[in-house]
Amino acid sequence: MTRYNMHNNRRALRVGEAMRHVLSDLLTTDTNLDHSLGRISITVSEVRVTPDLRHAFAYVLPLGGKTTEAVIEALTRSAPKWRGPVARALNLKYAPLIEFRIDQSFNNAEKIDTALQEYDSRSSLSTTTQTSNNEHTSTSRD
Repeated sequence: MTRYNMHNNRRALRVGEAMRHVLSDLLTTDTNLDHSLGRISITVSEVRVTPDLRHAFAYVLPLGGKTTEAVIEALTRSAPKWRGPVARALNLKYAPLIEFRIDQSFNNAEKIDTALQEYDSRSSLSTTTQTSNNEHTSTSRD
């Protein structure tokens, strides 16, 4: 990777993190927020920005994880009016197109946790079975 690309990637990461903060602030302070969002609390967990800083993908999750499709639709309707404030807050030359997506990382983490717990319970069960078999074998030899 060239030095130029490394710099662009670091800058995209920095801009994405700063944009996450700006979007979170807009969600809590925007008085013209889409009425269908009502009083739903929304977490902006990550914002990924393309290296040219012209497109941003904001990963969000409403509190409780319910009505996710309706929240994404409402945020998508609000996205065009937030482009300007985001660009001004971050001092960007171009206002990035913002696309909202459901954050699946919490679901993925839950699946991994469940799989690890199942593996752990199977491991402890097989260890217990091996131990009892070894004890039975050693007592029958005596």
